[in-house]
Amino acid sequence: MDERRDFALTQMRNSVEKLGSSSEGYKNPTLMRFLVAQSMDPDKAAKMFVQWQKWRASLVPNGFISESEVVDELETRKVFLQDLSQDKYPVMLIQTNKHFPAEDQNQFKKFVVYLLDKTIASAFKGREIGNEKLIGVIDLQSISYRNIDARGLITGFQFLQAYYPERLAKCYILHMPWFFVSVWRLVSRFLEKATLEKIVIVSNEDERKEFIREVGEEVLPEEYGGRAKLVAIQDVEVTPMENGPTN
Repeated sequence: MDERRDFALTQMRNSVEKLGSSSEGYKNPTLMRFLVAQSMDPDKAAKMFVQWQKWRASLVPNGFISESEVVDELETRKVFLQDLSQDKYPVMLIQTNKHFPAEDQNQFKKFVVYLLDKTIASAFKGREIGNEKLIGVIDLQSISYRNIDARGLITGFQFLQAYYPERLAKCYILHMPWFFVSVWRLVSRFLEKATLEKIVIVSNEDERKEFIREVGEEVLPEEYGGRAKLVAIQDVEVTPMENGPTN
């Protein structure tokens, strides 16, 4: 297996060079995420990697999204960043009843990057390895029709699929109301099978207990069956992920 992996990594690096880019400075775990996402096909993985580099350079030219770029999205304090789960994954929790569809779609896209980058960055101390994952929790409790944002959900998941391959460990959806089922069906059409397999809609007591067990009571806020306090993501200090070989 190691020989097959090493051969695929070498082929991928060569393919990246042929596409006019470079993988120099990127560690194997980073490149492996793209290979796994493309079923170990070096050419497809190289293409995905180069597209990611171009996207990153375009949307995040400074290497990270500053809070001043996403002020409107942060002011509602709807996203929380908890500690590490039982499997050492950072837990990002979104309370969607505080969210409203964005008028500024470019700022919303930057907000998604801000959330994902900061959550991933909280998983490591110092320089990242490249294979860190995260757990997402989407809480739909008390939402109204005004909070529904299928476009925003699709954007978030598509960013994960296209630009953060193999970063999602699991995503839990809590308190889904009946009127959101049709919205979720629409969103699901845009999700790849591998992504859908990582999403758990918590709908009964057994699933709730499993959710608490996997995340951990020390990490989950009291409102969700744990013993921790909610911590708004902007109140968490981490070293920003840089654009380039650290990603």
